[in-house]
Amino acid sequence: MTVHRRPFGRTGWKISEVAFGAWQLGGQWGAVDDAASIRTLHRAFEEGINFVDTAEMYGSGHSEEVVGRALAQWRGERIHVATKVQPPQWPHPSVDDPDIAAAYRPEYLRAQAEQSLRRLGVDRIDLYQLHCWMPGGLRDLEWLETLRALQSEGLIDRIGVSLRDYRPDEGVALAASGLVDSIQVIYNIFEQQPERELFPAARASETAIIARVALDSGALSGAWTADTYDTWEDGSVLKTIFRGERFTETLARVEEIERITARDYDGLDEAAVRFVLDDPAVSTAIVGMTSERRIARNLSFADGRGLADGLHERLAGFEWRRNFYV
Repeated sequence: MTVHRRPFGRTGWKISEVAFGAWQLGGQWGAVDDAASIRTLHRAFEEGINFVDTAEMYGSGHSEEVVGRALAQWRGERIHVATKVQPPQWPHPSVDDPDIAAAYRPEYLRAQAEQSLRRLGVDRIDLYQLHCWMPGGLRDLEWLETLRALQSEGLIDRIGVSLRDYRPDEGVALAASGLVDSIQVIYNIFEQQPERELFPAARASETAIIARVALDSGALSGAWTADTYDTWEDGSVLKTIFRGERFTETLARVEEIERITARDYDGLDEAAVRFVLDDPAVSTAIVGMTSERRIARNLSFADGRGLADGLHERLAGFEWRRNFYV
């Protein structure tokens, strides 16, 4: 299988259309076996995935450690690793203009980067992202000055940000400015807002777009049934975000989408991933992978063919504005 690759903005990198999302390796989505996680990472690398997205937050650094162990044992082509630094305290979703200077002080950014380097076992982080972008960062550039200093010292290669959940408009001015190499944003069949302003701005400045939550945390995987919620571990991310009536409401909408996508694809997951990759502004789509079967399935969508004709327009009516992370 040949995995199609796309330019990663203006970096010169060629990145697999589907990237390995490493959040689940931290254990917050359920119990994990580190040895199995490493085997899964190696299988993904062998099959052509060359971009891994992790973060300090994923299992309090555990995901980074597992990725680092996998990299140490890997002898194949270069794997691009992206990680993220979280603020000491996450701003409440209702706060429109958090204090970025207080969140990302120079000494804090440097200390966290050094810890990520140690956990990953690398000399340089390929892509270092602010895990929570704050619009005030266009006025107060101390965060950028610090990251550029780390860049000049060879500790990080490229700089990116991850936009706050369901706030894609906060990245439009940043994309237009060209100050960072990449912007990570939630984008899927339910969350289509990035198409309107963020993606055009990113294309104009050649800023790479990393699309996360392509399968809406599994809702768009096609694997859900009415009994799925009860199979999740208490306290897991899934059981928390889809609590109460959220699960049943989501499942009802998913079933409507499946009736439309079934005309073109035998699985909703294929329609969902191809929907994300259908926009050329997207450099890669992050997808979680926990087995060889899932890897093979995800990579079968990374063939450069995009979405079936007319399906993007038919799915436009399923946009659903909500934030289940709160």
